[in-house]
Amino acid sequence: MTSLGRATLLKAEFFNRDPRRVARALLGKSLVRKTARGILAGRIVETEAYLGKDDAAAHAATGKTARNAVLFGPPGYAYVYFIYGAHYCLNVSCLPDGVAGGVLFRALEPVEGIEQMAEARGLEVVKDSDLRKTSFLKKISSGPGRMSEALEVTRARDNGKNLVSARSDLRIVDDGYRVRRVTVTPRIGIVKSAEQPLRYFIAENLFVSGRRPAG
Repeated sequence: MTSLGRATLLKAEFFNRDPRRVARALLGKSLVRKTARGILAGRIVETEAYLGKDDAAAHAATGKTARNAVLFGPPGYAYVYFIYGAHYCLNVSCLPDGVAGGVLFRALEPVEGIEQMAEARGLEVVKDSDLRKTSFLKKISSGPGRMSEALEVTRARDNGKNLVSARSDLRIVDDGYRVRRVTVTPRIGIVKSAEQPLRYFIAENLFVSGRRPAG
């Protein structure tokens, strides 16, 4: 369980560097959504780095457009896109203003507001024990589309939002959790530049999306 009461908000400087370093460093931090009904929070357990114009898989590869402008802006801002006509994906901008780069959030471990997140996902909580079952919790936020839905992320609501502002209802915090081991693999779910080892996750974490190699 995360200790949000003692958590500190990440600073823009944290994201003002190579997306590969940011993607690894984000593991163990928490994404927090403030709602009228309460706090929703999940620990970041899986990320992918996207390297800007030199990365064929990155949305910024074709240059700056109205759609991807956030990726070229200041570090620490939300970039949200819609995929497969069904799911939103949440990213955070990296590198200095004017230089494109970002990190995709792929999976969270639910830690607070779990029942509300399950409701947002359309999952029925039959009994309290469901909220403690790994198999049920994985359905809430294991995968970029699932976690975005659980945190009620949409492009209209969140694209361009400052994730390192205390005034933001969506932010990234550090509660002191320490990650012991990180596994690095090629990115998944893409075709271009799929071979690059830019996917990072907490080793042996049960909430990682997709196939989870040992170690």
